[in-house]
Parts: sequence; C-alpha cells; structure tokens
Amino acid sequence: MDTICAVSTPHGMGGIAVIRVSGDDALAIVQKRWQGKPLSEMASHTAHLGHIMNSTGDLLDEVVLTVFRAPASFTGEDVVEISCHGSVWIQQQLIATLIDAGCRAATGGEFTQRAFAGGKIDLSQAEAIADVIASQSRASHRVAMNQMRGAFSRQLSSLRSQLLQFVSLIELELDFSEEDVTFADRSRLSTLATSIKQVIDNLAKSFQAGNAIKNGLPVAIVGPSNAGKSTLLNALLGDDRALVSDIKGTTRDVIEDTMVLGGALLRFIDTAGIRQSTDVIETMGIERSFKKMDEARIVLWVIDATAPLVEMEEFHKQILEHCHDKAVIAVINKIDAGPSSEVIDKVKELAPGTTIVEISARQGNGVEHLKQVIIDAATLPQVSDENAVIVTNTRHYHALVRAGEAIDRTLQGLENGLTGDLLSQDIRECMHYLGEITGEISTHEVLGEIFSHFCVGK
Repeated sequence: MDTICAVSTPHGMGGIAVIRVSGDDALAIVQKRWQGKPLSEMASHTAHLGHIMNSTGDLLDEVVLTVFRAPASFTGEDVVEISCHGSVWIQQQLIATLIDAGCRAATGGEFTQRAFAGGKIDLSQAEAIADVIASQSRASHRVAMNQMRGAFSRQLSSLRSQLLQFVSLIELELDFSEEDVTFADRSRLSTLATSIKQVIDNLAKSFQAGNAIKNGLPVAIVGPSNAGKSTLLNALLGDDRALVSDIKGTTRDVIEDTMVLGGALLRFIDTAGIRQSTDVIETMGIERSFKKMDEARIVLWVIDATAPLVEMEEFHKQILEHCHDKAVIAVINKIDAGPSSEVIDKVKELAPGTTIVEISARQGNGVEHLKQVIIDAATLPQVSDENAVIVTNTRHYHALVRAGEAIDRTLQGLENGLTGDLLSQDIRECMHYLGEITGEISTHEVLGEIFSHFCVGK
C-alpha cells in the first residue's frame, strides 16, 4: 500500500504544525530527508530532535520527529509524525520534499480509513472520530468520545452475537429436516428477540436527542412581520447575522446560526414574518417558517409590544397549532417603545401557561434573562447518564430502524409458527443492518461517502 502524507493540524500559520506519514515505507522515506538519530534505531512511541532537509540537501527546518511502529499506531502501519514550525511555507515545502522522496498526498479521511481497514477501529468509531473533531459543546464531545471508545460498537456486537447463535441453530435444523429435529428453543428465541427489539427501539429513539446534541437543539424564532425577530437573533448571537429593516417582509428565507448556552449547542432559526402576502417569494418563506416550527424543540414567539392586540389574535392560532409538543416562550419585544401589561394579559388569555419574557432586542434589555429561560427549556433528559449510548448519526438511525423492522418480523413469525428458513432470513436481515453500522457489512460506495467528509490529515 502507498505511503501517504498530509498536514494534520489546521490550515494556516501557527506555533507548530504536524505532518503525518503512514505506510510500509514511512520510516525509509522520512530517513531520506532526516538528519539526526537513524530512524531504524528509534523505539516506537519516542520523540527525537533533528533537522529536515529538502531534496537539494538544504536545511528546511528543525523539527521533533515521533515514531509509531506497526501495529501499535493509529493506522496499524508504521507512522511518523513531524512537528515543525507553523509557517505555511515550511508546511508546503515539507510536504513537497516528502512527496519527492516517495510519499503520496493523502486524501480526506485516508488515515482513519486505513485504521478501519486494518481492524484498529470499526466504522462507527471512525465516524465518532469525525464527530469528536467537529464537537461544539460539552454534550456533543461527551457523546462522541463515548462512541469513539467503542460503547456503541460493543452493544451492537453483543446483539449480533446473540442472534448469530440462534440463527446457527435454526439453520442446523434445516440440515436435519427429514429427522424433524429441533435445536433452537422457540420460546427462548422469542424472549431474546423481544429483548433485542427493546434495545434497538431505545437506540433509535435516542436519535432525536442525539441529533440535537450533534447539530444543535433547534430554536425557531417566529412571529408576525416587523416584530423584531431578526434583531432578536442578532442580540442572542452578539453579531449582525440577520439583515434588520423597518420594512415588513425583509426576511424571506430561513437564517440559521448556532451558539453554546449552558453547555448545550443551540441552533437558532430566524424565520420569515407570518402575515398575509401576495408576494410569491415571501409566501414560500412563510411556508418554510411553519416547517421550521414543526422541526423545532423550542419556539420563541416574538410579539411586538407596540402592535395592535388584534394582530396577536390574528396569528396566534397559526403559530400555536404547530407547537403542541414544544416549549413555547412568548417574547414580548420593544418594551422600550410601549407598555406591555395589556400584551401580557392577552398572552395569558390566548395561551395560558406559556412562559413570558419581556425584552428590548434593540437595546439588549432582558436578553440575558431570555437566554437563561432558553437554557432551562433546553433540558435533554435522555442524556443524563454520562455513559449512555446516544445515536447521533443519520446513517446509524436508518440502519437501526430497518433492523427493528426485521426483528419485528421475526417476532411475528415466531407467533405465527413460521418455518426455520423464513425465521432465519429475518434474523439475518436484522444482523445485516446492525453490521452495516459497524462496517462488518459495507460497500466501497458507502465507505467512500463516509470518509470523503473527513479533513485531510485525519
């Protein structure tokens, strides 16, 4: 297999940069450009100070070189990591001289793909590595680390192992069909299938919380035009993310951005103002507003304290009918420009029990209090267990749904007295989808799609 190299630290200038080299010829290729203790004499997992020379023998940089000998490395191959000064020019020259010495430039995720191919990690752990790198909050980091350490993989492996024992016994019966011999206890299989179904269902159900942890808990900012939704988004983010204007209908499409509040990643969604409009583009934006409300876990219902109460009455039903299973916070905005007592009374009349917060998004009054109210509403009870396995990957979720359908058919087949060959088919289908998650069952197309999204150098 080719020996590959890449910069493993972020692009740009910094104090240091790390160049990673992996492959059968990693030590020999680096030795061509190294001045210092011979790599052949270096023990695995040791670091050494020396110099890297370019192809003409000129000094390129003083570096620290670390050796990881196969199979005790991330990829399972011989790996050399070169810590050089962080000059972009030095990084480029170092990569160029390594390629000239016999390396090939790595593609996105190729180091991790080699670790998977070499059996150092399974596919779900490989994907968790990407999630660790991309984690933006304590919760997403914790869940990704748990998966990277193999908690999810071990659970799936246990399920497949138990199913394999039974499907082997069932298929053994087929070899003795003429003798009418029964090896697999159907009652025990039913108990096992019921238990496995519960585990699969619980994992699939965790995806809603897991997706929110990974991509941000969706918080929709909704309300009539010119209520101050875009101003509120900017105030929450502390940045002029959305265009603000006194002209109604300025926001015609969904604007999203994320921030961490109280250790949770929140995805704030500024939507088009809800009003009657004949403008085709604005109408499409309003339709998207309702769709985003359906997807949100928290809805900030923004109300203009200076607007006629009839406006609130006109639109509150349209808004609240999308919010039956969501945390709704009535945000009374522009309190600096008008009294809010009548508005508060009206909210209590139209939506009893709704949390009410008064703010001036333009001046920033009450915004910090609103953030605390949002944090209180953003509780994710499903992740209270530090070691809980939480599904955050859409590919994993769909595979679990299909595995659950297959185990459902197994239970129905047992109840209906299906023959062993049909039971075996459903059990193996369940095993297949569980194996897709860990990569025990995979295709080049799936692997290519997964690893293409990794950064080069990882």
